[in-house]
Amino acid sequence: MAQYDRIVILTGAGISAESGVPTFRDKGGIWAKYDYRDVATPEGFEKNPQLVHEFYNMRRRAHQTVAPNAAHFALALLEQSHPGPVTLVTQNVDQLHEQAGSKNLIHMHGEVLKGWCLGCGMRMPWTGDMFLETACPKCEDVGTLRPDVVWFGEEPYHMDRIIKELEEADLFISIGTSGNVYPAAGFVQVAAEAGAHTVELNLEPSEGRSHFAKAIHGPATEVVPAFVRQLLDAALT
Repeated sequence: MAQYDRIVILTGAGISAESGVPTFRDKGGIWAKYDYRDVATPEGFEKNPQLVHEFYNMRRRAHQTVAPNAAHFALALLEQSHPGPVTLVTQNVDQLHEQAGSKNLIHMHGEVLKGWCLGCGMRMPWTGDMFLETACPKCEDVGTLRPDVVWFGEEPYHMDRIIKELEEADLFISIGTSGNVYPAAGFVQVAAEAGAHTVELNLEPSEGRSHFAKAIHGPATEVVPAFVRQLLDAALT
């Protein structure tokens, strides 16, 4: 395997699925059970904030019962051991990458275990339930709290930094993504146009498979640790 300096990794729901976190678009996933327009859009929140809070209270509780798997730990090891910079961009709102030890991490879709006050703008850790009548701990306004996650129709976080990292990378790896949600689905093209080698690690071919120079398919807990070992072996030779 070739040696690489700057590595950018994109992770999606598929990397956390083996930890017990439900995916979104697979058969039996979250959007097979809920209409995203009701629980994951600004319009849905304005129409029925109680329903949205109930949905995220359920997800918040569930996210606190799961643990990182071998794929999360492998990426943390890569960041710690690779001689060059490794930037991890995740679409996931869980904190499994942090729990595994990843530090250079960008949450482009926010975090389910954080809250955001629309009144004073404060963002804060939030592990308990949240209701319409819950007051903001800072400004004490009621009815202004929402989960600090990016909903459909909203701009993902940190896009300027992400694009800059992609343009400077010489290896881009996409793990556990469907390949049909933009802007993340377009990251492979940004990286490739800048000269990066591109690799897909996925349970099965994504909708964007044709854009990658290489693809390895199988469970994340198998293919990710194996690929990381190859990268680290190459870096040490």
